[in-house]
Amino acid sequence: MAATRAPVGPITAASMKVAQIPKPGGEFQIVDREMPDPGPGHVRMKVQACGVCGSDALTKEGSWPGIQYPRVPGHEVVGVIDKLGAGVSNWKNGQRVGVGWHGGQDNTCPSSRRGDFRNCRNLKIPGISYDGGYQQYMVAPVEALVEVPESLTDAEAAPLLCAGITTYNALRHSGAMPGDVVAVLGIGGLGHLGIQFANKFGYKVVAIGRGSESAALTNPVEALQKAGGRAGNLSDSSELESDSSELFSGLGPNGKLMVIGVTFDPIEVTPVQLISGSRTIQGWAAGTPADSEDTLRFAELTGVRPMVETYPLEKAAEAYARMMSGKAEFRVVLTM
Repeated sequence: MAATRAPVGPITAASMKVAQIPKPGGEFQIVDREMPDPGPGHVRMKVQACGVCGSDALTKEGSWPGIQYPRVPGHEVVGVIDKLGAGVSNWKNGQRVGVGWHGGQDNTCPSSRRGDFRNCRNLKIPGISYDGGYQQYMVAPVEALVEVPESLTDAEAAPLLCAGITTYNALRHSGAMPGDVVAVLGIGGLGHLGIQFANKFGYKVVAIGRGSESAALTNPVEALQKAGGRAGNLSDSSELESDSSELFSGLGPNGKLMVIGVTFDPIEVTPVQLISGSRTIQGWAAGTPADSEDTLRFAELTGVRPMVETYPLEKAAEAYARMMSGKAEFRVVLTM
C-alpha cells in the first residue's frame, strides 16, 4: 500500500505536511496544506508523534457515519502547543500536551450535563470529527488536551492516549481486587499494555494468545478454571468474538468480561452462561483527558511502557499497513 502525492497548487502561506484520506476506502495521500490557525477555545499543536491505531480504519474505510473528506486520521497525538486561540488562558505556548480518543464534548447532552463526558451523545473524536495527528500541526479544543509528563518520550506517550487509557481504565473499573485473577485475551497493541497494568494493579495475570499456533498448547477455559479466584477477562482483539464466547465459561463466580476491542460483529453468550456464576459483560471505551492523565502518571510511576515501532510521517501508508497486518510489536507510531 503506497502513499500517493496529491497535486497541489502553490502554497503562499506557511505550509505543513499531512497524510490524508481523500475518500472512504481511499489510499493515503501526502500533501501540503496551509497551517491552520486555532479558533476561540482551541490551540494549535506542533505534533511530535502520533500512534497508529486499529480504530483509524474507521476513517480509512469510511465505516463511521458522517465523516467529511478529505480527513486526516490519528487520535494518539503528542506534541507541544504552538499557538493559542482567543480565550485560552489555562494553557501556554511551548507546553507539552496530548490528545486522545476523547476529542471534546458538547456540554449540553444529558450525559455531559451529568459530567459523564465519556458517553457524550455528540462526542468529538480526532481523526473522525476533525483532522487528527497524521500531520505536522494540528488544532484541538482545550477540553481535549492532556498534560504529558516529561519523563515519557513522545513515542512512548502517544499509544497510552488510546491503547493505554482503554486498558488502564477498563481494569480499574472492572471491580477486580488485588489478588484476583485477570485474563488478558489477545496479546496485541492493547493486550501487551493490559498485561503490564494488570500486573502493577496486583492481579494474578493470565495471558491468552490468539491464533492456531496457541491452540495446541493449552485449553484456555481449563487454565482459567484452574487459576481459581474471581476471574475477569479483558478482551483485546476485535478478532476474538468466538474465543470470547468460549472463554466466558472460564470466568469465576461474579466474573466479568470487559470488551475493549472495537468490532461490529456479535459476541454470542447464552443466558445459562450469564446466570451460572452471576457473570457479566461490559464494554469500555477509553476515557476523558483527566483519565488519560491518570494513565500517564501511573505509567510514569510504575514503569509501564508500550513497545513501539516508529515510522516517519511520509510512510503513513506503510505504518498503517503494518498495524493492520497484526504483526507489529506491538504499537506503531508516526514521528514527525
